[in-house]
Amino acid sequence: MTTPRTEHLVLTGVLTAEQAAQTVRGMLAVQRPDGAIPWFRGHHLDPWDHTEAAMALDAAGEHEAAERAYDWLARHQNEDGSWYAAYADGDAADVTDRGRETNFCAYVAVGVWHHYLATGDDTFLDRMWPTVYSAMEFVLRLQLPGGQISWRCEDDGSGADDALLTGSSSVHHALRCALAIAEEREEAQPDWELAVGALRHAIRRHPERFLDKSRYSMDWYYPVLGGALTGAEAKERIERDWDRFVVPEVGVRCVVPNPWVTGGESAELALALWVVGESDRALEILQSIQHLRDPKTGLYWTGYVFEDGAVWPEELTAWTAGSLLLAVAALGGDEATCAVFSGERLPWGLETECC
Repeated sequence: MTTPRTEHLVLTGVLTAEQAAQTVRGMLAVQRPDGAIPWFRGHHLDPWDHTEAAMALDAAGEHEAAERAYDWLARHQNEDGSWYAAYADGDAADVTDRGRETNFCAYVAVGVWHHYLATGDDTFLDRMWPTVYSAMEFVLRLQLPGGQISWRCEDDGSGADDALLTGSSSVHHALRCALAIAEEREEAQPDWELAVGALRHAIRRHPERFLDKSRYSMDWYYPVLGGALTGAEAKERIERDWDRFVVPEVGVRCVVPNPWVTGGESAELALALWVVGESDRALEILQSIQHLRDPKTGLYWTGYVFEDGAVWPEELTAWTAGSLLLAVAALGGDEATCAVFSGERLPWGLETECC
């Protein structure tokens, strides 16, 4: 096992170099020899969280481990370009949820672009292009007439008529990363440009096209994190529901009014705050969730019920640690992570204002 690169993962009140290295080692211990990164050993793998963890490994300089994770996706992609929603302990032969969720499938593009920016490996980009292309084509077959993306396709091929704001916002980010990959390879994808423009318009102007999940904090900040809302609109959205979701010195609620904060949502909000230039508040959020850190493994508990003072559920998830490392990497100036989440070098696509 290599020594993790942690100089940009040191953040006052969040991680020391030793703690950052411990967290990375904890994540590497979860990864299977075949590259799969389940939530934790014995639990399931989903493609989105698997990719999030791989991105965190890249941010720590563990490029070989991250590449094994992407190779796992390439080997086990379904013929239609999708992946299943859950695999027991990352075993591709043991599918526990045969649904195919669009944001899960699209996120490979974010991870592949991040890995390329971190390594400059053209061979990797060439090798992963068919995987990214097939994944995006699968996702865009499920785009609805209003621009939003159906959130899930069942195993019989039927697609849901419903779209989720969080999922579609994540797909928006992934489409822009896929377009950046296509541009790097000089393979124009005009249909993707139109699709991402229509999707962004739906996110910005048509909340009625999505299921009402406004109780969930992800629906609050994901349009910002996914790059659909920028500038003054993004800052206004963050301010509007700050007091509703943020519990000072404890973390970010997953869903209101439940007295439950979660590490993943907290770290993602910190990343969204960094995106809009609120680094001081991002740091405060990351500092507030250090009570979730397990000193034995360096991993983080998924959540905490603050009225009861209880960790719940009792699981140390690789993706929670991964989301924290990515937020820290952005605040620490890691070039690849900053570029991916700031939107630098990401094309916008063609927005349509007529629908």
